[in-house]
Amino acid sequence: MSAGDIILIPNRSDNYIYLLRCATSGVTAVIDPGDAAPVIDELAKHGWQLDIILNTHHHNDHVGGNAELKEKFGAKIIGPAAEADKIGGLDETVAEGDTVKVGELEAGIYDVPGHTAGHIAFYFPAVSALFSGDSLFALGCGRLFEGTAEQMWHSLIKFRTLPVETRLYCGHEYTLTNARFALTIEPENTALQARVSAIETLRKANRPTIPSTLGEEIDTNPFLRADVPLVGEALGMSGAPAEIVFTEIRYRKDNF
Repeated sequence: MSAGDIILIPNRSDNYIYLLRCATSGVTAVIDPGDAAPVIDELAKHGWQLDIILNTHHHNDHVGGNAELKEKFGAKIIGPAAEADKIGGLDETVAEGDTVKVGELEAGIYDVPGHTAGHIAFYFPAVSALFSGDSLFALGCGRLFEGTAEQMWHSLIKFRTLPVETRLYCGHEYTLTNARFALTIEPENTALQARVSAIETLRKANRPTIPSTLGEEIDTNPFLRADVPLVGEALGMSGAPAEIVFTEIRYRKDNF
C-alpha cells in the first residue's frame, strides 16, 4: 500500500498543480495552486477536504488560488521564508533544513534560488516525490528571473543527491520543447534519443510527461549535466568550469 496519493491537475495553458494526500491520516495538501477552481473540482470528485497549501515561489501562476482555497477550506499556507513579503496570507514559512508534514508524510525543504531569489522545493521520501516548482523541469530548468546562472547550477545539483528513483513533479509541461533543445546539446546521447521519442508519443496523445525520475534527468537533462566532460566538449568548452558551461546552456535555451 502506498504511503500517499499524488494527483496531477493541469491548469492554464501548461501549468501543473498537485494534490498530495496522506494515506494514513487523509490529510491533503495542494502544491502551487495557480487557480482555485480546478483544485476545488478535483477535491470534490474524491470527497476530500484541503488542509495545507504548499508554495514553492511567489509567481502568480503558482499562488493565485491561495486566498480562495484558504477561505473555503481554512487551509494553512506554507511557503518560502525568503519570499514571505511576496506571498500574501502565509501562515508558516520554511527554508532549507526545515521540514513540513502532510499527515504522516514529511518533506525536507531545499533552498533553490535562481528562477526566483527565494525559491524552495519539497522532497517527500515516503512517496519518493520531489516537488520542484520552476527550478528543475523535465529536461530543463527555470528561467533566471531573479537569480544568477551560478546560483541555479548550485541549486539544481542539490537534487542529484536524492535517490535516482525519486519522481520529479515540476510546475509546467515544457518537456517536448526542452527535449528538442536537449538534442542540440547532446545529439549522440542514446538515452536522450529514446526519451525524446517517448515524449513525442505522449504529447501526441495529449498525455502528461510528468513525472519523470531523477535518474532520467541525470542521464538526459543538459542542465544537470554541465559538469559532464562530453557536454563541455560538445559546446567547445572542454575543461571549462561547470558554472560557465551551465551559463552557456541557459543562454542557448533562452535563444532557442
